[in-house]
Amino acid sequence: MSFSVLLSVYKDESPSYLKQALLSIWDDQLLKPSQIVIVRDGPLTSDLNSVLVDFKAVLGGVLTEVSIDKNVGLGAALNEGLKHCQYELVARMDTDDVALPNRFARQAEFMLENPDVSVCSTWVQEFDQNLKNSQGLRKVPVSHEEIVNFGKRRNPLSHPAVIFRKSAVLGVGGYPPFRKSQDYALWSLLLSRGYKMANIPEVLLHMRTGDGLMARRGLSYLMHEYRILRFQKDIGFIGWKDYLVNLAIRTTVRLPPAPIKRMLYKLAR
Repeated sequence: MSFSVLLSVYKDESPSYLKQALLSIWDDQLLKPSQIVIVRDGPLTSDLNSVLVDFKAVLGGVLTEVSIDKNVGLGAALNEGLKHCQYELVARMDTDDVALPNRFARQAEFMLENPDVSVCSTWVQEFDQNLKNSQGLRKVPVSHEEIVNFGKRRNPLSHPAVIFRKSAVLGVGGYPPFRKSQDYALWSLLLSRGYKMANIPEVLLHMRTGDGLMARRGLSYLMHEYRILRFQKDIGFIGWKDYLVNLAIRTTVRLPPAPIKRMLYKLAR
């Protein structure tokens, strides 16, 4: 089955992580992608460029590089990259994560067997920055109905482990224009338009999170969440009750000291 893999990279990312991600996408996969689209979100360092040059030498026409003059953020970069994806099925990857060898085979098979599903993600194992120590398992709801209900409170899909139908995402205008949580905004928009989603209850991706993740999600992150909540209400995905409840929950979770936030995150996960 033919499919594209879509990534975006910017100057602050790690060359060694990028290399690991690309190796997991190509060398280690049981089912290799027909196309890998990687967006240069602004100018890159010489080390990042070197990694891409090396992989271009190996992959040849499989690798499609898209360059943007200045950093525009993940959502806008992915929208640009999506224009260059040649296939209906598009798998997402982040440049610091590792796809397990059966990821694409499992997801491609699932999408083939379920033509009514527009977006499919999986469970994700979270690790420290060295991918040595597990930080926990992120389980997401499996059925469409569970995803709709869960999505009214929290992000129901793991973005780096998603595979979607290009026509569905383009049908709603691509990723909404947010610098953060643009994936949650997109899932909310798709669900509000009646598109069907599913999650495979298997770990098919290892994600770097690290202990500093929750500490970084303070007041500035909360402001981004406020904007997403307003967007969800405006498109009719949530009503006033859910909007106010979510507002209270997120304010409570984001403002405490880092140790408390880490504890709340583990409980929620």
